[in-house]
Amino acid sequence: MNHCNDTRRIGISGLAAYIPPYRVWLEDWCDWTGEQWPKIREVVGRSFRMRGPDQSIYTMAATAVMRLIDQYDIDPTRIKFLGLGTESSTDNSAGAIIIKGMVDRALVARDKPPISRSCEVPEFKHACLGGVYGMKGAIRHLALDGAGGQAIVVCADIAEYARGSGGEPTQGAGAVAMLIEEDPTLAIVDLPGSGSASDYRIMDFRKPMSRFCGQDRSETHQVQDFPVFNGKYSTTCYIDETLHALSDMYKKRDLNPARYIRSLKTVFMHRPYRRMPETGWAVSYLFALLIGDTDDRAELASYCYEAGIDQKDLHQEMLSHPEVSSLAQPERLQYEVYPLTMAVHRVFRASRHYRREILDKLALGSDTMLDLGNLYTAALPAWIAAGFEQALDEGSLTCGEEVLTLGYGSGDAAEVIPFFVADGWRDATAAVGFGEAMKLAVDLNFEQYKSLHDGHRPRGLDFVPRNEFVIDHVGNTDNRHFSDLGIEYYRYVG
Repeated sequence: MNHCNDTRRIGISGLAAYIPPYRVWLEDWCDWTGEQWPKIREVVGRSFRMRGPDQSIYTMAATAVMRLIDQYDIDPTRIKFLGLGTESSTDNSAGAIIIKGMVDRALVARDKPPISRSCEVPEFKHACLGGVYGMKGAIRHLALDGAGGQAIVVCADIAEYARGSGGEPTQGAGAVAMLIEEDPTLAIVDLPGSGSASDYRIMDFRKPMSRFCGQDRSETHQVQDFPVFNGKYSTTCYIDETLHALSDMYKKRDLNPARYIRSLKTVFMHRPYRRMPETGWAVSYLFALLIGDTDDRAELASYCYEAGIDQKDLHQEMLSHPEVSSLAQPERLQYEVYPLTMAVHRVFRASRHYRREILDKLALGSDTMLDLGNLYTAALPAWIAAGFEQALDEGSLTCGEEVLTLGYGSGDAAEVIPFFVADGWRDATAAVGFGEAMKLAVDLNFEQYKSLHDGHRPRGLDFVPRNEFVIDHVGNTDNRHFSDLGIEYYRYVG
């Protein structure tokens, strides 16, 4: 099938981002904390961004939607679906409607029409996978009762971790909005050819509401959202769910895994930090070799030999379908569910095939992502935006080419979805402006970082917001005649 010329396909026609300006260089952070910079650079990245004292996921999301409307000259009255993907909600009732209300007021103030009154406004929550579920929901909407309209899905999150925790260097904040429609100009999204997987994993990464009890918001508008997480176990969950989602796609499309993986030039995956997608894709490649042809199995055998592992033992482990949730116990969280595979993976990392089959396929946009940190639901669309911009500069994508995307959400679930580069991808990419969204940066010193992280207003910051939404104030009235306790009020700073 010629995906490039099939005009009945639905997909993405535009991307726009909001990245908060407050930046922490990880080399500086290592100086502050005594961590080893070479290790952090190789495993995590270069820097991360933080939300400001007057920002929330709702302000960032609304700013990204406004930019999308402006950059792609969207008629707001055609928007019949506005979905929010996030795991950083601070309102347990409303979600995307908050963003719609903010955007509508700003549009009307510019003498433009608001978003359609007949617009659906769902919020999607499943850890870092909420945005992918939102995209799938929008595509299904446009394929059925919303045919002929347009949809916007915005992914917005704030990744925060307690100071001194293992997750601290992987923080981040930002929002990415996607324009979804029929006859897309950026990428056709092949839902029928996608793969899904899910399994309850108890405790790898959770956000119980009890963490919010008693928080003081008197000085800033921040609600601290430090997750409960278990690092090594979370990595195991990510790898295992990735394998299952890929397996589901292989079966649906009757693919030879090794041949298919080699055929790809570009892969985008959920990226909580630099090393995670590299490891997930590398292990997926090793599993593909197991069920490949004679040459594939010979390649796998060579890694086994160098690692000192019996190939039959590795095969048995790969085909064992381990119960990952059985590790969700204090005394077992550090166990490795695929110990032989990970030993072979370490050998594979040092091989000549690793760059060609792993790093080169993850290369587009990867350098930009070193300066973003973890954006949770927005991490995957941010990488796609950065990757398409780099491809535009290099001319490294072609119409009809398959690009594989893989989203993941702790808890756990994964979605592997093929994209096909659309006819108009160059013009659509030229309007993304992701690099431009990254340019504005205010570098923090240790005292400013500590203040902002801990919910205080940092001294010495001269940043003045422009063309974005901010929290104006938070309601504190609670009586029988009127109550707005905890409700955020917003304004657009032009």
